[in-house]
Amino acid sequence: MKKSTFITIVFATMSILFFALGMCMALIPEWNAFRQGVVFGCIGIILALITFIAYRRMTGKAPVEISLRMIGIILVGIIGTLLFGVGMCFSMVWGRMVPGIVTGIIGIAVLLSLIPLVKGFED
Repeated sequence: MKKSTFITIVFATMSILFFALGMCMALIPEWNAFRQGVVFGCIGIILALITFIAYRRMTGKAPVEISLRMIGIILVGIIGTLLFGVGMCFSMVWGRMVPGIVTGIIGIAVLLSLIPLVKGFED
């Protein structure tokens, strides 16, 4: 195993743990730790960004270029994820099964549209 791969695995695992623990702390009311959860979640996100940047540098890859296409792809991913999550909330939290299923399917369709947006079509 390469040193860069091992370091990436360690940092990615730490960032996921911080983010997941932060979300649990913020979203489980019995824990009474909303503010601490937000802090832990932010630490997890920052560690994920550091991991991404460090991996790119250790492997000698060029920095990611920000373009309108990339911003559009990110926005489509965010919208699809939010639609899928709202559909789950409709079904599981608010007890509205049919609107939840419809909203979730729309979210899945938006997320599936990322495949041709990122990879493109081949003849």
